[in-house]
Amino acid sequence: MADQSAPILPAVVSPPITPWSLFLTFAAMGLQGFGGVMPWARRILVEQRGWVDNREFTELFSLSQILPGPNICNLASILGYRWCGLRGAAAALLGLLGPSALVVLAIGVFYEHVQAHPAVAGAVRGMSSVAVGLVIATGIKMAQTQPRTWRVAALGLASLVAVGLLHWPLLWVLSVLIPLALALEWLASRKVTG
Repeated sequence: MADQSAPILPAVVSPPITPWSLFLTFAAMGLQGFGGVMPWARRILVEQRGWVDNREFTELFSLSQILPGPNICNLASILGYRWCGLRGAAAALLGLLGPSALVVLAIGVFYEHVQAHPAVAGAVRGMSSVAVGLVIATGIKMAQTQPRTWRVAALGLASLVAVGLLHWPLLWVLSVLIPLALALEWLASRKVTG
């Protein structure tokens, strides 16, 4: 029986996702995404906003990876369209690219004048290391949500070796690994149901 004396707390209601909130959210990603937007996209969409969970983010990012165009732009389009149709896709893309493009343009003009200074060169090398660390950390977080099967481990390892170590063309690797992954999952589902 429910405790009648317990205070009734109001339900937490998330604000609705609008084209304007999409613009602001993706603009924040674009402006913070030094060295790549993907780590910031995951942090903001999954950890801060809770608009998608980690597994869904990983799946949508994987889909964005195999579509033509920059993967983060594909992700912004997919999520923007999902929540607010064409206006949402346009708002997310404009937010992602617009403000950061203006900042990059201003930094580019400034960099032309100071690029030969040793402190500037050291700062650029330091930022590159931070960017690499962010990408690795995000990859580890995304991998933690994947199913623990030999198929996932083998396909992930094959992708890492083919692209990261052997430097084979990404398109060729994807054209082999995606059909292979689909076939393995289909066989595994038949084994479970059969």
